[in-house]
Amino acid sequence: MITSKLARVVLWMIGTLLSFSVMAVSIRELAKNGLSIFEILAIRSGVALLVLLVLLAVRPELRSYALPRRMPLNLLRNTVHYASQYAWSLSLTMLPLAMVFALEFTMPAWTVLLAIWVLHERMTPNRIGVVVLGLVGVLVILRPGIASFNPAAILVLLAAFGYAITMITTKQLTMTETTFGIMFWMAVIQLPLSLLGSDPAVFLNIEGRHVLPALGVGVAGLTSHYCLSNAFRAGDATLVVPLDFMRIPLIAVVGWAFYGERLDIFVLLGALIIVVGVLWNLRSETSRAH
Repeated sequence: MITSKLARVVLWMIGTLLSFSVMAVSIRELAKNGLSIFEILAIRSGVALLVLLVLLAVRPELRSYALPRRMPLNLLRNTVHYASQYAWSLSLTMLPLAMVFALEFTMPAWTVLLAIWVLHERMTPNRIGVVVLGLVGVLVILRPGIASFNPAAILVLLAAFGYAITMITTKQLTMTETTFGIMFWMAVIQLPLSLLGSDPAVFLNIEGRHVLPALGVGVAGLTSHYCLSNAFRAGDATLVVPLDFMRIPLIAVVGWAFYGERLDIFVLLGALIIVVGVLWNLRSETSRAH
């Protein structure tokens, strides 16, 4: 039984890791082929909305799940999430892939700080630890005063902060909204935001070189969250989260293989420090819950 449970978690996490890697490479390829970040995100939201509308047509009972009960909070969540996606996607075109993924994992530290402030959760030693180790990890990755600083790194940190806000608002939404409703309104709200900054002529002149990465960003945008959700459903967070951190070495190898990006030991070391903080916090929170 344990082996079967572990196998399901590992398989779902393989799907998650591959999806995030495909999405990162697809975004970079679409940007290289002349699409703006707005247009890339429009493709992602458009594919998601199309799939969800098909599900609504096939399964009419889902329509009640899509009804919003807290639209202002939906608007806040998706506006912040969209801005974070934009910053993250833009950083993929400006920084080594491994650095983007490593800095993105500062999100748990931001989430802890916001949860204390917004949700009035209690500060504990392990929660302080995840914030401190997150900061140390960032300093190791960026090496201020030693390595030349790339301002694009600020984009990733801002994206991670925005994702933390998204996590907090999502937690609040789950009290009244269904998962399907949260996903549906994410696509409905974010697609027009993308189209506002897009050139309509681009979508009328999609070429063969755009098709594969466009499918990659659209499909991987859905499968990444679907696989991750199923991994959490199949096993405990203490099993899922460490596997999720495999994104960093995996994308480092992808960056090296596809783009000739060097394997930076300081990025991997900083990522390891951030990971240690998150795992410490996760283990303490799990022990406290039991």
